[in-house]
Amino acid sequence: MNNKIKEWLPVVLIIALILLARIFVFSPVKVEGHSMDPTLHDNQRLITSKISSLDRQDIITTKEPDNQNLYVVKRIIGLPGDRVEMKKNVLTINGKEYPEPYLDEFKKKFKEDKLADEYSYNTAFQEQAANADSFTDDFAVTVPEDQYFVLGDNRLISKDSRIFGFVDQSLIQGKVVLRFWPLSEVKLF
Repeated sequence: MNNKIKEWLPVVLIIALILLARIFVFSPVKVEGHSMDPTLHDNQRLITSKISSLDRQDIITTKEPDNQNLYVVKRIIGLPGDRVEMKKNVLTINGKEYPEPYLDEFKKKFKEDKLADEYSYNTAFQEQAANADSFTDDFAVTVPEDQYFVLGDNRLISKDSRIFGFVDQSLIQGKVVLRFWPLSEVKLF
């Protein structure tokens, strides 16, 4: 019996370490929907780190403040204490303009064709895009302590802090560190 324990001990330890890492360090996540287009797409698979520090423009997974049964993937735009403004598609944080290069392709397509091909299935988007003069509505907010202001990269259809408000730090699951599926689109963040 003692030899069997010695044989299985490494396997049990490896399984225990994997479970502990899964519980306390990493979580797998599936992207559902199009609110993070063009950066992330529906059905992609991600790994989030529960121990990474958070900064502006990091992509995170969080519970939705108004429906805590639902996890969403969003981008941090404003940290606690930040003054965040959007005017005519220009993001300003604490008086400094912040470029958003991850949106360049999307903004170009929006101006050219209102993204008709990508969202032809979504009649609400088509109506909104047809009447829109800009990529996002203008806004200005100051982020409270222990809260974050998050946006989806697809600002036209994303349900984010403009709708559900600030995200409390306790609701954040983790920072996206890896896209692992599909294999052709593996990427470290």
